[in-house]
Amino acid sequence: MTSVLIVIHTIISVLLIAVILMQAGQGGGLAGGLSAGMGNSIFGGRAAATALSRITTWFAITFMALGVLISLLSAPNVVENESILKREADERLLDLSAPDIQQNLEIE
Repeated sequence: MTSVLIVIHTIISVLLIAVILMQAGQGGGLAGGLSAGMGNSIFGGRAAATALSRITTWFAITFMALGVLISLLSAPNVVENESILKREADERLLDLSAPDIQQNLEIE
């Protein structure tokens, strides 16, 4: 399930990058260079900018929502209240006491 969401997230991110690069910024952007004026003939001048802006918004919302969903699904299900350092210290105490018991049994 998570791997499918990661693949969809990757596709959305590539599409988001492409749509952002197609928008005309101060330097003209790639919208005019890639489409060679086709964007103006299909959508019209202002309609192309509005459509790209809306597509960018929806891709950005989808990108963020998938990111949050993937992080929630990847999180561990059980939250441990015990400190990792305390658990390690307890395990070392158990490990240190085990050889002493072994030696005491061999002496008797």
